[in-house]
Amino acid sequence: MKQRSIKENIKIKGGLRKIKSDYKSDVFLVLDNIRSMYNVGAIFRSAEGARVRRVYLCGITPTPPREKIFKTSLGAVDFVDWEYRKNTVEAIEELKQSGVQIVALEQTNQSVNYKKANYKKPVAIVVGHELKGISSQVLELCDLSVEIPMFGRANSLNVSTSTTVVLYEVLDRLTN
Repeated sequence: MKQRSIKENIKIKGGLRKIKSDYKSDVFLVLDNIRSMYNVGAIFRSAEGARVRRVYLCGITPTPPREKIFKTSLGAVDFVDWEYRKNTVEAIEELKQSGVQIVALEQTNQSVNYKKANYKKPVAIVVGHELKGISSQVLELCDLSVEIPMFGRANSLNVSTSTTVVLYEVLDRLTN
């Protein structure tokens, strides 16, 4: 067994032009006041791998071009559509008006296990501030709240890790 190189993987996928212009999923990501550039970069990397349609960077969330974001994303920021919104509520309202299901990745009194949730196309996954979570105004607009069960002392995973876990579950469910 031999590990494939980056160039070999790109060739298998049809080249960089094809990757950049190819199909995008019916999934959006909304980052509500994420503070760490490293988390933003890691989320971009996962978004690119999952062919997310668009990432909304809202509030205090840092935006490209920033070296820390680019470095952590391994250049994925160049392959993901994104836009900055000062106000997360406005971004969510626009998505809802377009018929997008809004799913909060947050521990609430109505959260369901992310593996048991009823996801619908198109869907936006909303993730929040590393310490404060998703703002209450944004939570009120969400159609559903999901959480990843935690069995240890920690209440949650890192925001970029939990985003990736739920993102790939949503993709799996919507494509099967």
